[in-house]
Amino acid sequence: MSANKQLQAVARERVGKGAAREARRQGLVPAVIYGGNKAPTAISIDFKLAKKLIFSGHFLTTVFDIEVDGKKEQVIPRDYQLDVVRDFPIHIDFLRLAAGQEISVEVPLHVVDQETAPGLKQGGTLQLVAHTIELTVPSNAIPDSVEVSIASLEIGGVIHLKDVKLPKGAKASLPEDATLLSIVPPVGAEEEPAAATEGEAEAAKE
Repeated sequence: MSANKQLQAVARERVGKGAAREARRQGLVPAVIYGGNKAPTAISIDFKLAKKLIFSGHFLTTVFDIEVDGKKEQVIPRDYQLDVVRDFPIHIDFLRLAAGQEISVEVPLHVVDQETAPGLKQGGTLQLVAHTIELTVPSNAIPDSVEVSIASLEIGGVIHLKDVKLPKGAKASLPEDATLLSIVPPVGAEEEPAAATEGEAEAAKE
């Protein structure tokens, strides 16, 4: 797990569509901090910084120490909205975190040892069934990814959730027999034997 990132924000005195549009005109992204048995706090974040954080990856699994008017709170992004035309952030939701709290997060799968996988060396293709896994984890132990090794996977081989070592304290929402990935035969591999049989039949006629 990475260390908490620091984030500066300013409180918004007004809420609503008009106030949000005004914040955007000032180069800010409107946001809200909610949860923790406290009233929601309307805030704004620098537009360029928000865009960088969102598009640099792992945004929804990153814990932030967010400072609002001199006071810090530990939060995690729960959702964000992008402009449907220009694809830039227009709103962010943050969830307050308490010590020892468990949360559900979507954690990306990181496939390793592809260079040694026999199935890939034989021309097979890696087929990802799941790109992420939903995990319930302590808020202070959110993993950056779940590592899946395919070092010994042959063509036709499958890796299920039960074959993967999850981070300590993590619980998956998927059943243990859920398929995460497989190595499928190369395209055309099944047609070749049939073609060879037809050729043998023609040879026999001669």
